[in-house]
Amino acid sequence: MKKALTAALILVAAISLAACGKLSFDSGSGSSTSGSSKGYTTTGTVDSGMYEGVIQNGRYKTSSARGLQLSTNQQGGNSFNIKSMENGLQDIAKKQFSTSKYVFEEGQLISTSTAKKWLARKSDDSQGLNPKDNGKTGETERNPMYLETMVEQDYMTQSGSDMSLGGVAIALGMNADDYYQKEKYGATYTTHISDADMTTQGKAMAKEVVARVRKMSGVNNDTPIVIALYKLAGSDSLVGGTYFDYVVSKSGTDVADWTPVNQQNEVLPTVDNKKPINKTVSTDFDNFTTNVENFFPTLAGVTAQAHYSDNALTGLNITINTQFYGATELNSFTQYVANAASKYLPSGVKIEITIQSTQGIQAFVSRESSSKDFYTHVFGSY
Repeated sequence: MKKALTAALILVAAISLAACGKLSFDSGSGSSTSGSSKGYTTTGTVDSGMYEGVIQNGRYKTSSARGLQLSTNQQGGNSFNIKSMENGLQDIAKKQFSTSKYVFEEGQLISTSTAKKWLARKSDDSQGLNPKDNGKTGETERNPMYLETMVEQDYMTQSGSDMSLGGVAIALGMNADDYYQKEKYGATYTTHISDADMTTQGKAMAKEVVARVRKMSGVNNDTPIVIALYKLAGSDSLVGGTYFDYVVSKSGTDVADWTPVNQQNEVLPTVDNKKPINKTVSTDFDNFTTNVENFFPTLAGVTAQAHYSDNALTGLNITINTQFYGATELNSFTQYVANAASKYLPSGVKIEITIQSTQGIQAFVSRESSSKDFYTHVFGSY
């Protein structure tokens, strides 16, 4: 709930900033199609590294199939997975679809009903991408559900009031562990899926997905289609999963040239004497935590999500749980956290620090990877 509130507050701030950016509106109106239509507007952007979003008839275009998964008991039930899948897919898409030439649109091709069919098991009369049920219930004998969820993103090209589909990116969320029951309301069992099997199944599914998308209205034979494979984190994980492979089909159903993705996530401080991914990053975080906790002993805890790409730290999301109630105390603490972060935490990476209590979010401290200074905001100061 707190994570959702954080996201909501940040989104509100982003929308407010966008109002000062290059917002543009058309006076036309029209109906949406997957291919080309008139009367679109865009959200505008204040950052050249971000996509403008599509607005139609004064409303942001959402995807009905967003976040659809087989079951909340599966790994897809981890809320960090969906956010990580969406953000990560957009990062991969930027390599193919430049933010200066393309406009972002939530997936419109794959409907909710279609996604449900694709996420199901194969049968004589279904479109399921998961293997048929072989009737066995042994953890190593049964055919597991490999594909748990998917995310579609569309990338549009704009000419005046015309908007047309320029490319598609689809993420396939793959289970590392498939949870199942041998009987309804019975005990839960787990089938572990190896990375090798996950990759083999994911690539086979990707080829089928490309073939199906090619047949959809508005998709041409030469429309670029990006398919990315995502390993879902466990349902009890405090971080999201990671991408491990992607391919760009530039025409037809070709999905031959796969590009490996090297991503890792971890929670700091590590538990059970687990070795951190990067000792220096772990030590920097420990020094930051010790300094903050020594100065303000009423803290309830400090944790971080560390994100790595190609073995290099790309971001830290830190949560500080407090027991503060006084406005002046919170103001002082927020400024101290920003100073301590500047002194102890790694430079050159994006850092977000959420300060919260049982009553909700109290303050936010952040720094972009290209900046040296931290931005601070205390909520409800007035």
